[in-house]
Amino acid sequence: MFLTIDELKTHLYQENINVIARDDEALVMAAIDGAVQEARGYLADYDRDAIFSASGNMRNMLLLIFVKDIAVWHFINLCNAGTEMQLRQDRYERAVDWLKAVQSGKVSPDLPRAIVDGKPTGGIIHGSNPKRNQHF
Repeated sequence: MFLTIDELKTHLYQENINVIARDDEALVMAAIDGAVQEARGYLADYDRDAIFSASGNMRNMLLLIFVKDIAVWHFINLCNAGTEMQLRQDRYERAVDWLKAVQSGKVSPDLPRAIVDGKPTGGIIHGSNPKRNQHF
């Protein structure tokens, strides 16, 4: 496992984890799993299985810090007692931005490709250079 619940103590106090999770470790693990999947999506050009199956000192420490940041962000959203409209709007916009990045090829999530007629779809990028105007 790339990241454990106990390792989140560097980013969030244990008592805060206990209060938010209400003794349900599945909530913390869901945030960690989501963070790992989000990070995997950005690392398509690398051996993601090797990166995220590493443990202990074999992990990239900077990547570990970023995955903790993402996991804590997903986890602390549970502590919002009421629904704050601005928070919901920001999270919606972030989700749409991520989906647009996936669509444009900037993010490559670890998801299976659709198969049509026995061949995977996608992977073709088309377009043109911006129009150039020359002035004399």
